[in-house]
Amino acid sequence: MHPIDWSIIAIYLVWIVWDGLRLTTRSHEIEGYFLAGRSLPWWAVGLSVMATQLSAITMIGTTGQGYADGMRFLQFYYALPLAMIILSVTLVPFFHKARVYTAYEYLERRFDAKTRAFTSLLFLLSRSMSLGVVISAPAVVLAVVLGISVTSTVLLIALPTAVYTMFGGVQAVTWTDVKQMVLIVGGLTASIVVLVLALPPEVGIVQALHIAGATGRLQTFDFTFDLSNQYTFWSGTIAALFLFCSYFGTDQSQVQRYLTARSVDEARGSLLMSGYWKIPLQALVLLVGVFVFLFYLFTPGPMLFNPVHERAVREGSRAGEYAALEERFEAAAAARREAALALAEAQGADDALRLDAAGQAFKAREVDVRAIRSEALTLVRDATGDRTYNDVNYVFPTFIMRHMPIGLVGLLFAAIFAAAMSTISAELASLSAATVIDFYRRFMRRDADDRHYLRVSKLATGFWGLFASAVAVWAAELGSLIEVVNRFGSFFYGSILGVFMLAVGVPRATGTGAFIGLIAGMASVAWVARFTDIAFLWHNVIGAVAVVIVGSAVSAVRVR
Repeated sequence: MHPIDWSIIAIYLVWIVWDGLRLTTRSHEIEGYFLAGRSLPWWAVGLSVMATQLSAITMIGTTGQGYADGMRFLQFYYALPLAMIILSVTLVPFFHKARVYTAYEYLERRFDAKTRAFTSLLFLLSRSMSLGVVISAPAVVLAVVLGISVTSTVLLIALPTAVYTMFGGVQAVTWTDVKQMVLIVGGLTASIVVLVLALPPEVGIVQALHIAGATGRLQTFDFTFDLSNQYTFWSGTIAALFLFCSYFGTDQSQVQRYLTARSVDEARGSLLMSGYWKIPLQALVLLVGVFVFLFYLFTPGPMLFNPVHERAVREGSRAGEYAALEERFEAAAAARREAALALAEAQGADDALRLDAAGQAFKAREVDVRAIRSEALTLVRDATGDRTYNDVNYVFPTFIMRHMPIGLVGLLFAAIFAAAMSTISAELASLSAATVIDFYRRFMRRDADDRHYLRVSKLATGFWGLFASAVAVWAAELGSLIEVVNRFGSFFYGSILGVFMLAVGVPRATGTGAFIGLIAGMASVAWVARFTDIAFLWHNVIGAVAVVIVGSAVSAVRVR
């Protein structure tokens, strides 16, 4: 990488840490440290909510998803605006009026201490594991760029973020998030511009999108009802509704964001802002992936995008097989390129039969290329023993390193750093808050002063940073990172949501009913995940329904 690009990254990292600490005030008070004194404007909170979601996973994993699978993943977000409306009239006013630090404090007031503690414990487990995946995304990028171990890159990205979160609190997190969102959107927009300019002169934007559409990569609606299919209209509007209600309504990393707002109305405004801008932003990210596919359609690219695994096979005992596959891939890619150009030319002709024939020929060549890539992936898995190998997370970093102009390489890597740091810092702050408020202050030291709690909070932040880093070391190779983080969350989110549904919607629910219902919900999800092929998005529905049914039944028995 060019020294100019390294300079851009270094300047960004130093500036964002310094600026976050510079703007921090009232971090010596427990309310100021965790909730910024409940004084932040709605637009800053809204951007912080969006920045927390738009992690480096989005920059790397979602662009890779767009390259491999197109826009289908957008269906995952269709329920988001509805979820934000539901939360704005239910849990948001509950939390604000209760003047709580964490979402789980409310559960003790409504039920009992054991329900609060168990729910908070589930949050700590799910969020710390998900944070490990969030850290692993930029670690993948740095490992490719620097040629060093993933462990080293994990520590390089996680530890500086933990430091400014430890000292700056949630106010530093929020104001750095605002600036990072600007950089992230700017980096994505610059990528689209470069990719469009890289199209062949004879292929316009409309023609390119038509070619992508011929492969199914522009499909944003799939109305088939199949519980084993991850991304359909129904999973995105029913199953994902439960996920979003749980994530934004009961996950401390999000609840803590809107508890910093000045009022209930401003908290609602921040959620609605995020709900209605998230889908266009996610479409932009996926579209970058689609254009990367189009770029490599017309520009010769690698058969596999992970240079480490590729080198291991190329230099190993199965090098001959890999070389033969590479020859076949180059020939198939060349044939696909010619078919794509023919399809682009046919679009300008007033001949439906010619257009249809060109489309069929291109789709056949695309199938050939995908089949060879699949063989190559299988060969790598067999040769390295890594049965989970998938190179989708390396697609966008490879494009950046090989084809982006000097300066923009540094800008995009800085944007990936920004995406990582905004999410890592927010989630570390929430993990620290839940640890100190729900466990340490509740069960160990109930009467200490703010100085003591702040000291423990900083230690908790450091602990969770190290724990998440350990998870990150192995998370990078689990497949598409955007799916991995949602798979982690879906194992817990439905059950946690079910407890809050009991608290708000079932007046006769008891603490014992909620506690047993929570256990039943987790057990139901574990059984479904182990013994069925039901897509993970539906785990949120299963967990929530199980908690409500069992919790209501147990409560009814106890009442009688």
